Amino acid sequence: MPDPNGFLRYDRRLPARRPVPVRIMDWREVYPPAGEELIREQATRCMDCGIPFCHDGCPLGNRIPDWNDLVRTGNWDAAVESLHATNNFPEFTGRLCPAPCEAACVLGLGGQQPVTIKQVEVEIADAAVARGGLRPRPVPPPTGRSVAVVGSGPAGLAAAQQLARAGHAVTVYERDDALGGLLRYGIPDFKLEKRHIDRRLAQLAAEGVRFRAGVNVGVDVTAEQLRAEHDAVLLACGALAGRDAPETPGRALRGVHQAMEHLVAANRVVAAAGEGRPALAVLPDGTPIDAAGRHVVIIGGGDTAADCLGVAHRQGAAGVHQLDLYPQPPRGRDEARDPWPTWPWILREYPAHEEGGERVFAVAVQEFVDDGTGAVRAVRVAEVTVEKRNGRRIVTPLPGTERELPADLVLLAIGFDGTEEQPLLGQLGVVRNARGAVDARPDWRTGVDGVFVAGDMHRGASLIVWAIAEGRAAAAAIHAYLGGTGSLPAPVDPAAQPLAAR
Repeated sequence: MPDPNGFLRYDRRLPARRPVPVRIMDWREVYPPAGEELIREQATRCMDCGIPFCHDGCPLGNRIPDWNDLVRTGNWDAAVESLHATNNFPEFTGRLCPAPCEAACVLGLGGQQPVTIKQVEVEIADAAVARGGLRPRPVPPPTGRSVAVVGSGPAGLAAAQQLARAGHAVTVYERDDALGGLLRYGIPDFKLEKRHIDRRLAQLAAEGVRFRAGVNVGVDVTAEQLRAEHDAVLLACGALAGRDAPETPGRALRGVHQAMEHLVAANRVVAAAGEGRPALAVLPDGTPIDAAGRHVVIIGGGDTAADCLGVAHRQGAAGVHQLDLYPQPPRGRDEARDPWPTWPWILREYPAHEEGGERVFAVAVQEFVDDGTGAVRAVRVAEVTVEKRNGRRIVTPLPGTERELPADLVLLAIGFDGTEEQPLLGQLGVVRNARGAVDARPDWRTGVDGVFVAGDMHRGASLIVWAIAEGRAAAAAIHAYLGGTGSLPAPVDPAAQPLAAR
């Protein structure tokens, strides 16, 4: 039974971040491990509500009150088991998920402070490593059925692990030179050190999952070959087609890039340094994309923009402006707009924001300004108003508000337009919808028999918890399609959506 007075005795507290002057000198994670006393105190704040809305906030259906109380009572081994029962990779979600579960915590009613669910989660996950490592689970006798998983991000890896634990032969194909998908080269190390990925990959390999990195399916291996070798195929290729601004004057200037180009280049430098190899932050064609000594303008207000901001600080940028099209959000939930327990529109301040740079709200770029040699030297911005009309966004510049911001490097972090067009889709006969995603039937199949889809490739760019949830659910559907014994957990269906006010 939980402590009925825990939330009255303890305030919400998080471990202190590493000092800014120290952490911007390296690429290690911003948060140090929390002490056991702090985590047990925070877990004690959980009331084990009669109706735990945090379950609905999390698409994985994590048993949050259960493992909170197990931590409170010091039963860490049982807490690890409870957490892994619904989440294949809690060390990823505990570091990267923005925690919609916390937005749905009953303690958040009336502007109060919710339980630090995300922090408790990551400490349980790290405890699993400290208390004996990520031991592989025993797998049943082979079923004789084979599954190809295309893409090694969280959706693909979650599906692969579930299917391997059901006895199927699973091969994960990854076009990059290293496994992990967006987690590997898209997420900076100061948010997720790559040792966490490597530990999980070792566990999956020990459970029988085969990995083929550096294989671009549709090019190096045709869809016909893939289907000949496997009984089912899961497409989990993500949604990395970056949204662009081709209509903005000056977009073709040197120094204007997609945000992911910057993040991937920086992550490759960090990976090379960890292996003792020298490397420069460059694009595949050798073009430099390093923020060192440059005036950087980041266009966009979300996670990707904040990641670029943190990278720019660590690369030694001369100055950074982060531009947001929308007005500055309120610091607290507006119940009229976003009633509890939905995800609120509030001002989200990431660790990168306390490291420097200037956020500018309610502005739009009117032009990328040429320095006379074909390179960007500034961006011309104007204050704007944004409104919705008939489902369309109307952006109106305010006369007399234009000004220039210095810019040697401009990064477009304005969202994603779905999964990339690629030869594999045409070879399989799979088409993208109007959102650039791939539709799924109720059983997670595409329009092609034996070919399934999950994660961002199906949903569009979304949260890591949704990717893992969809990977688990698609694995359950594939297991049933292959005639597997029993059933696997399926936390969501293809039509599932986050909590929202109706």
